[in-house]
Amino acid sequence: MTFLSSLDDAVPDDSVAPPFGAPSVALVFQTTEPGDDQRWSTWPATTPSERGPSPRPDWLVTDAAAIDTELGVVKTGKEADLDLIERAVPGAEPGELGRSVLLAAKRYRGSEHSDFHRSTVYTEGRGTRRSRDARALAKGTTFGREVARVQWAYAEFEALRRLTELGASVPYPVQVGGTEVLMEFIGDDRVAAPRLAQMRATPDELRELFHQIVEFMRTLAHASLTHGDLSPYNLLVHDGRVVAIDLPQVVDVVSNPQGFDLLHRDCRNVCDWFTRQRLECDAEQLFGELIAEVYS
Repeated sequence: MTFLSSLDDAVPDDSVAPPFGAPSVALVFQTTEPGDDQRWSTWPATTPSERGPSPRPDWLVTDAAAIDTELGVVKTGKEADLDLIERAVPGAEPGELGRSVLLAAKRYRGSEHSDFHRSTVYTEGRGTRRSRDARALAKGTTFGREVARVQWAYAEFEALRRLTELGASVPYPVQVGGTEVLMEFIGDDRVAAPRLAQMRATPDELRELFHQIVEFMRTLAHASLTHGDLSPYNLLVHDGRVVAIDLPQVVDVVSNPQGFDLLHRDCRNVCDWFTRQRLECDAEQLFGELIAEVYS
């Protein structure tokens, strides 16, 4: 199998006379084949609505000739696994801007696993377009569980895309397809950034981390949103920057009947952890400030 590279990779061929008026450029074909634990980049198969927002980061690899290489599991969970992949154009140097990049692939588990669950408290106020899907979801059939996984993958992608557009600190969402969400990998080399719960920080560092988290929550609240399951276990710290992850349950605090309860729980979870680290903070005060943001 050969694969046509992007036209940007085409090179002149002086030995071939082009038709009158045509540019003297010959198409270059990629002859490299994916090996074990590899696949062609799935980027060309996605639609514009399944891709991250513009402007896209300069590290993003969109070349149709790129290959995705599986590098191993970063984290396993009850509902999804997080795998590390390298998307690279054959011959590119590791980390070469726009030609080689590490990505995190969050893959919601298939229907053969029965431990997938997400509380319906997060989905109140959301709709399901197809009546067949809604019936399957309600009955909990095998098809219904598969529909749920796809819906949660797309919900996570849409949350990441919206929060990226709002300027919130989240991984950039690259693309979504089926039950897989590809996103920016937060870490160094092939090592994922630590979770906030793993941090041993000085008082000054704790204050800065708390400030960043409050700003993240404030950005969401201003858009009438809350994370819905915020805790030190889904906040990463990379080079002093806090990045929120695990976002499929992001809720609209106004349209969801449980929205303000979830916002209050997020405030309590954050402040409880920082209080245990001996950084004084008031969950009720934070909650009040965020409610003001919702209605500002």
